[in-house]
Amino acid sequence: MANSDSENAGPGTRLAGAGRRPEWTGTPDHPGAVVAPPVWRASTHLYPDVAALRAHPANEDGKFYYGRRGAPTQWALSDALTSLEPGAAGTVLYPSGVAAIAGVLLTVLRPGDVLLMTDNAYEPSRVMGRGLLADFGVTTRWFDPTDPAAFEAAICEKTRCVLLESPGSLTLEVQDVPALAAMAKARGIVTVLDNTWASPLGFAALDHGADITVMSLTKHVSGHSDCMMGSASAGPDWYRRLRLRAQGLGNVVSPDDAALMLRGMRTMHLRLEAETRSATAIAEWLAARPEVSRVLCPMLPGSPGHDLWRRDFTGGCGLFSFVLKGGTSAARDALIDALHLFGIGYSWGGFESLATPVDPQAIRTASAWPLAGMDADDRFGVRLSIGLEDTADLIADLELGLRAWEEAR
Repeated sequence: MANSDSENAGPGTRLAGAGRRPEWTGTPDHPGAVVAPPVWRASTHLYPDVAALRAHPANEDGKFYYGRRGAPTQWALSDALTSLEPGAAGTVLYPSGVAAIAGVLLTVLRPGDVLLMTDNAYEPSRVMGRGLLADFGVTTRWFDPTDPAAFEAAICEKTRCVLLESPGSLTLEVQDVPALAAMAKARGIVTVLDNTWASPLGFAALDHGADITVMSLTKHVSGHSDCMMGSASAGPDWYRRLRLRAQGLGNVVSPDDAALMLRGMRTMHLRLEAETRSATAIAEWLAARPEVSRVLCPMLPGSPGHDLWRRDFTGGCGLFSFVLKGGTSAARDALIDALHLFGIGYSWGGFESLATPVDPQAIRTASAWPLAGMDADDRFGVRLSIGLEDTADLIADLELGLRAWEEAR
């Protein structure tokens, strides 16, 4: 069995061994009998007698109790994710990424509190601020993701939590997470980071100041666009609170989905490396195109946020956006419709490349769009999720799309 516990082990070694405790991959007489933790499907766990039922630990991790509290398949995934996140004491699993964000915010916030949310946040997070949280008496305020002074100015005596997302999943601004987290910590404010873009392989969230880090496992961890799940990792105190709140809300994930996540996780570093290489090459190609006004890709030198990305990140991924030079919404749609290798659909991080329209002006609250330095007519964006197809083939496909855009505009 691979030793994933060594601090000096590389990501491949850690991913190969993560979550493979002998008690979850074998029997007392034959520990570690199989490579992958088996799928344990059970809603009811039986006890040999009433005395054993009464003596059972009340609520311990890794102990059978009832199906809603998990079994070795779910425990193995939680354990694996925790081992990837420096500083984490545990990881809670949720049915989706949005459920993870909701579960975390419902743990941290109380009626009367104020939540500060980055203006480039995932749209369901914004909807949550205006809807679910408002219904529970929480006020959400947005701030410019690239302006630490604006963040500091937005803090009030009722501010309890800040939700960061770096890079943002539409416009890819990179935030100075250590600086923002330090400001929050000095005022007793909890920092939550949606770290789905980079994953812990590309950004160690807790080491950079976050109190709680959230991921949509649907993206990179799954990698195959066939199951949904979310996670939240934290140090001892917040992990305990998150776990209890998740239990109170009845959150549980399928062992079959947990097994798929474990399978996808084993090759996550290889997929991320391949997607990052391809995305960087495609971003460079787009940046040189006359039809393109701006490429929003933090891995690209000269792109907004690149210096922070180089300072804080150890890896990237295949998600980025570009903005067309003028044109119309219909022309942008013609570009996307002309693509053969890019599917048209939400999500990212899977093996198939995807393209979707980006219109941030409809959801911005505290920051401008178009960005500084862009013409007012440069409003129509395209978000790309680069998968595992050959880079040259994806570039040829995008060239067809740009040709269709030129004809349509």
